[in-house]
Amino acid sequence: MSNQTQILLVDDNPMDIVLTRDAFREAKLQNNINVANSGDEALDYLFGRGKYADREQFPMPSLVLLDLKMPGTDGFEVLRQIKSTEKLKRIPVIILTSSREEGDRALSYDYGANSYLLKPISFIGFVEVVKKIDDYWFSLNVGSHD
Repeated sequence: MSNQTQILLVDDNPMDIVLTRDAFREAKLQNNINVANSGDEALDYLFGRGKYADREQFPMPSLVLLDLKMPGTDGFEVLRQIKSTEKLKRIPVIILTSSREEGDRALSYDYGANSYLLKPISFIGFVEVVKKIDDYWFSLNVGSHD
């Protein structure tokens, strides 16, 4: 696998997945984005279960972009499990959601979210958010070393 920064995008909305990938491409960022289309799939990826057992093919992410509102295992449960698991808890998790509900924001931070971002309405706005994520999390921020 390459030395590219690994991102796990967890979202059940195909249009938001395409928009996110296009925004990374438009911003000319070289991150490798793996996608989980549900909370259960995200947990399988993170815990290396089933088809995700091969870490060469499915490397641990350096960052998780997590939607909250998904059927079945929602983003809150994914976040709770990430932050309560020793080998995962230091992975930064950015909530990327349409929810403006104060309760969702508060619960996300209670469960250990590193950031809470609202999905922009325009593509240009999305590109700007992606650039800021890259600038902060992969350039300015000094992450933990395991």
